[in-house]
Amino acid sequence: MTAKKIDGLALAASLLAITRDDVAAFSATQGRAPGLAVILVGEDAASTVYVRNKLKQTGDAGIRSYEHRLPPDTSQQGLLALISDLNLDDNVDGILVQLPLPAQIDASKVLIAIAPEKDVDGFHPMNVGMLATGKPAMVPCTPLGCVFLAKSVLGNLTGLEVVVVGRSNIVGKPLAQLLGLENATVTIAHSGTQDIGSVCRRADLLFVAVGHAELVRGEWIKPGAVVIDVGINRVTRATDSESAGPQTRLVGDVAFEEAMKVARAVTPVPGGVGPMTIACLLQNTMRAARLRAGTGTIGI
Repeated sequence: MTAKKIDGLALAASLLAITRDDVAAFSATQGRAPGLAVILVGEDAASTVYVRNKLKQTGDAGIRSYEHRLPPDTSQQGLLALISDLNLDDNVDGILVQLPLPAQIDASKVLIAIAPEKDVDGFHPMNVGMLATGKPAMVPCTPLGCVFLAKSVLGNLTGLEVVVVGRSNIVGKPLAQLLGLENATVTIAHSGTQDIGSVCRRADLLFVAVGHAELVRGEWIKPGAVVIDVGINRVTRATDSESAGPQTRLVGDVAFEEAMKVARAVTPVPGGVGPMTIACLLQNTMRAARLRAGTGTIGI
């Protein structure tokens, strides 16, 4: 068996095309484009790349971006003051604070300071609680993208045995809640799970989000399962030439080549979940703009 490689780039492009049309219609009726404020504190290399990609896609979708790059020694009080201003800015529909934040800033206090209706990352406790109780909420972008990817292969998820490896507040927990709303039967596996390989092998649909390079091997995967790999890890490998030095490459939390021999479909890394995360961020921004304009609901 050779699995299908799930093309996250193509699916994200389709979603972005829908968002562009929605943005154009909103702009025509409201006299302004939806606005997304992105805050980057410090100079973390990975965060800088993520923000650059998000801003490019934001512009391509016709959404107006407001970029705030703050020095690494920014105080918590200074960041909270900026967020307070953005909460009151009628041109800003969504606010995104790029994580991680420097050590002097308490991320939990920052996330709770964002107005829930502008919380396009879906991290505010109010949105977390609404999602947990099955009520309309802003949903974290990566879990939302994961569900889109799974449904692009499987369609209806009702009754499927699903395993989510990882229980983070950003991916694992909200993903499990979304899957429950899709009427799947969901198990969350984690570092304390006994015989985690056998738990994974039960899954018709397997999500892996732990940040551990190639943790899930081919023998952990049920033949014919669909595998969504959320992880992105940079690993170093030796080269034959001493002058060339070591090389790095990006891998997921799943041993991709092994998975391709067993599964029905697998997301690659890169090119799988990542593009969908940004596409869902822009959808959330459009949703927030409609909500604030009184022309839509927050929706899941």
